[in-house]
Amino acid sequence: MSKSLPYSTKDVDYDNAKFRHRSFSKVITQNLLTGNLKRDCVSCSTGKFLFLILIFGVAYLVLAHASSGGVVSNDEKIVNRISHANSSIVDGTGKIKRFWRRPPRLPPRLSPDEKVRSNGAGQILENPDAVRSMWIARQQKVKEAFLHAWSGYKKFAMGRDELMPLSRQGVDGLGGLGATVVDALDTAMIMGLDEVVAEAGSWVEEHLSERIRNKGQVNLFETTIRVLGGLLSAYHLSGGENGMNITQAGPKPEVYLETAKDLADRLLSAFTTSPTVIPFSDVILHDKSAHAAPGGLSSTSEVSTVQLEFNYLSSVSGDQKYGLEAMKVMDHMKTLPKIEGLVPIYISPHSGEFSGENIRLGSRGDSYYEYLVKVWLQSGDSSNSNTSFLYEMYKEAMNGVRHRLVQKSIPNGLVFVGELPYGLNGDFSPKMDHLVCFLPGTLALGATKGLTKKQAMQNNMLNFEDLENLKLAEDLTKTCFEMYAVTSTGLAPEIAYFHTKDFSEEGHDGGNKSSEFVNDIIIRPADRHNLLRPETVESLFVLYRTTEDPKYREWGWQIFEAFEKHTKVDTGGYCSLDDVTSVPPHKRDKMETFFLGETLKYLYLLFADRSLIPLDRFVFNTEAHPIPINLKK
Repeated sequence: MSKSLPYSTKDVDYDNAKFRHRSFSKVITQNLLTGNLKRDCVSCSTGKFLFLILIFGVAYLVLAHASSGGVVSNDEKIVNRISHANSSIVDGTGKIKRFWRRPPRLPPRLSPDEKVRSNGAGQILENPDAVRSMWIARQQKVKEAFLHAWSGYKKFAMGRDELMPLSRQGVDGLGGLGATVVDALDTAMIMGLDEVVAEAGSWVEEHLSERIRNKGQVNLFETTIRVLGGLLSAYHLSGGENGMNITQAGPKPEVYLETAKDLADRLLSAFTTSPTVIPFSDVILHDKSAHAAPGGLSSTSEVSTVQLEFNYLSSVSGDQKYGLEAMKVMDHMKTLPKIEGLVPIYISPHSGEFSGENIRLGSRGDSYYEYLVKVWLQSGDSSNSNTSFLYEMYKEAMNGVRHRLVQKSIPNGLVFVGELPYGLNGDFSPKMDHLVCFLPGTLALGATKGLTKKQAMQNNMLNFEDLENLKLAEDLTKTCFEMYAVTSTGLAPEIAYFHTKDFSEEGHDGGNKSSEFVNDIIIRPADRHNLLRPETVESLFVLYRTTEDPKYREWGWQIFEAFEKHTKVDTGGYCSLDDVTSVPPHKRDKMETFFLGETLKYLYLLFADRSLIPLDRFVFNTEAHPIPINLKK
């Protein structure tokens, strides 16, 4: 229970009128108008009335003299004010005392060490130590969830790409390189789970190189972001060149680096066998060959989302071929025509040109925009660097997003990013993939460069455009969270549509009738599945680090609790869902690798101290593997 402190000068000017201190003249005026004295004065003679005025004048002079005895501190003024309220001002008369009213009672004031803060939802108030303890406990819950997911994978699917938690077996859907092992490795390092690091690291040392030499077809993009990115992050975190050395478990860092080089040498065939600088999408590992995807096209996001990993590998290996090949893609894309910085979602490795008119920030388009700013940040965000053109492309693209793709829903005005499936001259679609929820975090990073908003403002780093992007980031993060809160399970669908003046569908709400936005968000039956995706919690993590607003942590905790309630499998692991609008939801027999590599990692970091993997020293690749910034400088 907090104790009342003496009134402060702030209390005297309290907004609420019933707590506002009154001047002496107002006290006299009110008493003259309302007290018995009013009736006495009306009935008295002129002499008596003048006598009363004389008495009031003397009393006023006595009080004025008592309060003007030199310069005093604010605290002394406060004490004097209280002592006047508790003592008689004029000897022998009780009437004068009535004119000086006791100061109004103010709400209790907390001492500095008892000051409170909200938990973000406006429901709980705790002191700072209790708040910190609460988030440490919640961080521990995320760690326990990771261990539960790993235990199921280790028991039923070790060495396979993914766990099927319901049938309790493994499946290879990503080329058979043990993707879950490598994706989860740096998460375990960050969480300090040395036993898991030892298990995963030993598997990499004993089996992965052989798999790489003997396996067949893999996707360039998926293999780069998950396996190559995971190996390189593990190399740095385990103490590789200028690395953090946060764990002593597992093999020596060089094991991760040599395995990464072997894999990258084979992936390079996607670049070197293509007739243009745009790489083929599929690679045959065992014979170092590559070919185009069925239909001949590559996704724009896939060919432009390998640069962080290849650049870092060149930096730590001393061999520039990796970064040079990857950066040719970005140099070429700089020359291609765009619509206010926005690009179609397909590109041809045969012609080097964009294909089609479909523009979106969801699947096949998303991480192109993400890597524009992240590759620039990786180089040290210098305006003189040879990657500065990427930041200019990013800024142009975000202007295009705000101008062409951002709208508000009705009736409650949720800000969302839609699509132009038929290009600039076609109709706008109010469709937003969950994948688009990467964008708030990217916008925040582009504005503050990994610092807090407060730090960036103190350093005069934010211009009007940056502030616009930050505002859009905050608005979109709220929308992404409401995509969770609007459903019966508290988990977001894969795709949502938004009610606008031009688009409406009845009977396709999220099921949570108590949500304020139940009429704003439309979820079609085919889009109601949840794949344990990380994009929203990724943006919550970045927005919390940027704004320091605790609501983002609280939103993340609500999402984590929903995952625990509806996707946890007792025998080990977590599963995807078929329909987030019904309870209990029907479960899918699959745990994506990114649940361990991204979703749980971002939740853990959201609840952690900001010094753990700071955003001004690391960029996260699109699979949440932290890559150090500006390593060689």
